[in-house]
Amino acid sequence: MITIQNLSKGFGAQPLLNAVSFHLNPGEKAGLVGRNGHGKTTLFRIIAGQEPYEEGDVNVPKNYVIGYLDQTIRFTESTVLEESCRGLPVEYRTEENTWKVKKVLTGLGFCEDDFFRHPSEFSGGYQMRISLAKVLVSEPNLLLLDEPTNFLDIVSIRWLTGFLKQWRNELLVISHDRHFMDSVTSHIIGIHRNTIKKVPGSTGAYYRLICQDEERHEKHRLTQEKRQKQMDVFISSFRAKARHASMVQSRLKTMAKQSDLDKLEVIENLSFSFNYEPCRAKCLMEVKDICFSYTGEDPWLIDRVNLNVSSHDRICIIGRNGKGKTTLLKLLSGTLCSQSGDIRLFPQTRMTYFEQSNTALLDPSLTVEEQILDSQTDVDRQRARNICGAMMFSGDDALKPTKVLSGGEKSRVLIGKMLVTPANLILMDEPTQHLDMESCEALMEAVDSFKGASIIVTHNERILRRVATSLIVFNRGRLLHFAGGYDQFLEQVGWDEQESFLSENQEVKKIRKAQKAEKRKMLRQSRAEFLKRRSHFLRPLEQKMTGLEEEISRLEKEAERSNTRLVQACEDQNADAITRLSQSVEKLNTTLETLYEELLVLEEQYEEISNRFEEEEKSLF
Repeated sequence: MITIQNLSKGFGAQPLLNAVSFHLNPGEKAGLVGRNGHGKTTLFRIIAGQEPYEEGDVNVPKNYVIGYLDQTIRFTESTVLEESCRGLPVEYRTEENTWKVKKVLTGLGFCEDDFFRHPSEFSGGYQMRISLAKVLVSEPNLLLLDEPTNFLDIVSIRWLTGFLKQWRNELLVISHDRHFMDSVTSHIIGIHRNTIKKVPGSTGAYYRLICQDEERHEKHRLTQEKRQKQMDVFISSFRAKARHASMVQSRLKTMAKQSDLDKLEVIENLSFSFNYEPCRAKCLMEVKDICFSYTGEDPWLIDRVNLNVSSHDRICIIGRNGKGKTTLLKLLSGTLCSQSGDIRLFPQTRMTYFEQSNTALLDPSLTVEEQILDSQTDVDRQRARNICGAMMFSGDDALKPTKVLSGGEKSRVLIGKMLVTPANLILMDEPTQHLDMESCEALMEAVDSFKGASIIVTHNERILRRVATSLIVFNRGRLLHFAGGYDQFLEQVGWDEQESFLSENQEVKKIRKAQKAEKRKMLRQSRAEFLKRRSHFLRPLEQKMTGLEEEISRLEKEAERSNTRLVQACEDQNADAITRLSQSVEKLNTTLETLYEELLVLEEQYEEISNRFEEEEKSLF
């Protein structure tokens, strides 16, 4: 078990982690979440012993092995297989144990011929896969994976998901892909406002808890502020009156015991919408028999592709890396020209294109604001500043020169440049690569609410389920245009490379269809029973909390009225009314304190039970 106690880390005057503590139990799998720049990778490097820290303790058991996927690529062997075998524990580096390495390499997208090629022959993404393979076969006690899906395609991500589900030791993973993280973890450890909170369940359970905590904090802060004002009025009214001295002293002691709650600092979120150019045309793009290869001749990477893009289509392009997804998007955007065939844009079509590698084309001397202004001639400075704010470059951050920005920040600049471009067709190539979870959610909402059409290359299954109305699939050596959502594709086609699309006879199809229908029926019944049981436990608590909140609201209004009357009685010097109203206010405040305590207990009970059901739902469905 690894234990972190009162760990603090900062850079200069900027605190990053402030006396954070958590532990990772034997066999526990946890996801580490938090905004970009809030310390996730720094915490990983501290645990791996690669980063110093200022205060606290990192307790690691003796002989405990930590496997950390380092972003630095170092190869010493002459083949992929030999290099990957270096990850095996020394005592297992034998000819007989290469099967395990081959299995992992195959899962990560290497074919048998690749095993005997030199690692330097591969792209940076595939070289990172070799590094990942070395870590996976090393069988460490703790596996630290920092954004492992960034350089994987959708098929490899699905394989890695299955591998990590069966992982028996401890796991800590950072990923912007919520579906992947929820699939492989049982707990979420979140870095938020320089502190850490660990909760059982999914990312959804964690973010709900954070939201509830912040709402509760703000509600208590406002209530405390209101009561403080009431006490101030009472004390100032009766401080000089001897007969009420004991009551004044009592209020002063109460105030002294209370710790002031600070107003929470606003955390900026990516929030934007694309600039829709109205279009009456039903079809925006028509693709006929396009062929393309980088050599200009057969074999074609893109072979006789046909596609019609309607005004409201949301098409996702999926498949293994290196099969032509980005190339197809470049052809559709006009960045590349096909060797044959035709791509026709209709007169009203207005297209904008996001490509990860385009960050290299940004002028490093321009500021963020100037990059936005440079995108369109009709953009004024105020609108450019608004776009900068939406991309989380508020205030002086909008004046940063591009050359000092991180890769993720440059990607946000590219998205900002898209936002000022009027369009009814948006093309995006892996837009979530450098975004955190919150920003990914904002992007999905923006695409979801866009009135035009979109074509997106992505490996993120959460985006596919949320956005896609149809798919272009590179799979099994061919390209398929699938008219349906991602779940329909998995059900009707799937990713099994051993099956062909059309190989099943009708009888087998009927049997499989009946089996799937029966499975769906049982799943619906199980879900209905689960929801009924969850409601049985949670509904009474919800009703009690609602009743308490209504009673608190009523008593707060009554206390406010009594305080107003008390002030008036003081001004009128009505001793009887002062005594009666003072007792009433005191009684109301005592009752309110009791009700707040009851509400807090109920909220904690509700959260505990809700998290339990969240975990059960995750395991069942």
